[in-house]
This record gives sequence, structure tokens and C-alpha cells, in this order.
Amino acid sequence: MGPDRLQLQRLELKYIIDERKAAAVREFVRSYLELDEYGLDKPNLSYPIHSLYLDSEDLRTYWDTINGTKNRFKLRLRFYDELPSSPVYFEIKRRMNEAILKQRGGVRRDAVDWLLAGHLPEPTHLLISGDPRQLAALERFSRLMLDIHARPKAHVTYFREAWVSTVDNSIRVTMDREVRCGVELSSRLSTALDHAVRPFGEKVVLELKFTGRFPNWFRDLVQTFNLVRGPAAKYADGVACLGEDRFGVQAGLNGRRYAGVEGGPGMDRARRIAAKVLGS
Repeated sequence: MGPDRLQLQRLELKYIIDERKAAAVREFVRSYLELDEYGLDKPNLSYPIHSLYLDSEDLRTYWDTINGTKNRFKLRLRFYDELPSSPVYFEIKRRMNEAILKQRGGVRRDAVDWLLAGHLPEPTHLLISGDPRQLAALERFSRLMLDIHARPKAHVTYFREAWVSTVDNSIRVTMDREVRCGVELSSRLSTALDHAVRPFGEKVVLELKFTGRFPNWFRDLVQTFNLVRGPAAKYADGVACLGEDRFGVQAGLNGRRYAGVEGGPGMDRARRIAAKVLGS
């Protein structure tokens, strides 16, 4: 992968749309943004993304998402292929009220198992060993991982069509297709995914991302296509479809504890997600 265009802090709006509307949105967006270089000459202008999500045995980060906890985080390893020379990004995605904050450090693939075993990160583990921000992100990831005893739980993959600003990194529009989620309890970092579910079916996940003021043309986009904002949590929705008991022996019990009572709002949402996908 080329230059890192990660937005460290942003607001994001999510919409679930069909393919026909996605094609129309593309034509609208191309008047304001340019296609991300990784999508050039690719089918559907999209490139593959793979994420290995880590969670505690009682699925703490999953239940925080299901229950709408305002201040929460996720831990994931992001990769794009299986080449030994390719980077693996240790990412923290944190939600503080409505804002999304991200930290990540690019790591050499041969250092992944060492770090997941709980060893302290060192500058030599990084792709860019002299970058203090990436080392700080990796140290923070390690602390959070150890605090909740997080281990690999799920592999999420999809194809991303991304449109970026021609001026800076303040505006980004992405459309994610063929979102799939499967159980993955190891750190093998394979692009293969067996027995996966598709939490959004044939739908496309549209995300409008911005770091400052809500752009006026975003408002025009939403109104033109009558977009209705809603949740689209790839990891959480995937786990709900597969069943929490497949990811941790305490998951079911802790889900009731996080949701308050059996049949509480968090548990209800998980069941609605699973019923919708498994019944489609």
C-alpha cells in the first residue's frame, strides 16, 4: 500500500444502500472527489480490505457496540494481502460521543505473533522505526489488549471503493461491498474466509467521513438520494449473525450483563440482526 491517508479524528455518517443507488452516488461524488489510487483499474473501482478483530473472552467491545456505549473502542489488525513483505496495521478505533478517533502503527508481519503474545512493542517492530506517533499507537494498542485480555476473534473482509479530497484529507467517501465475517481465533492473517456470513447481504455500506464542518454538498447528496442514516458495525453485526457463543465461553452471560436483562435493548438488537440475515 502507498501513502497512509488515515483520518486521525473525524465524524462519520453511515447508510445502507442498494447497488443501483450506489452507482448513482458514485456519479454524484466524482464531481467533488477523486478516486483513491488503490481503486484504479480494479473491478467496481474497489480494493480488498481484511481486518482481524480482537476482543475479550466475554466480548466486551462487541457488547459495547451492541448496547450503544458512547465511549468505546475496537482493536483490530488490518492487512491487504498475504505477502510476507506487506505491512500489518495495529489499529485502535475509538468512539467518543459522535467523534471517531483512530490510532495505528504499521508493523512488520514477522513481529505480529510476538506482539499479540503480550510482549512490549519496540521501534524495530515498526515499518518506520523512527516514527514516535506510530510507536505510541502500538504501545497504546498493547495496553488496551492486555487490559481486557483480548485475543483474535473474527475476520472481517470487504471490497472498498474510496473517494478522497483533491486538496487535503478532510473529506472521504467510501462504499463497502460484499462485507463478510467469519470466526478467526488465530493470527494466521490469511485472506481466505470460510463459513462466513454477510451481515448486509447484497447491500452497500456508504460512509461519509469528514474532519471539520459538514460539507454543504454532503447535505445535497443526502437529500438528493433520500439517504437514511443508520448503524452499520461490520464486526458487531457479523458476530451477532454468527452467534456470540462461537466467540467466547462467557459471551452469552456477559451479553445479558451488559444489556442489563435478558431481552434488553442490546440483546434485542443482536437478535434482530441475526434474524434478518439468516432469514434472507
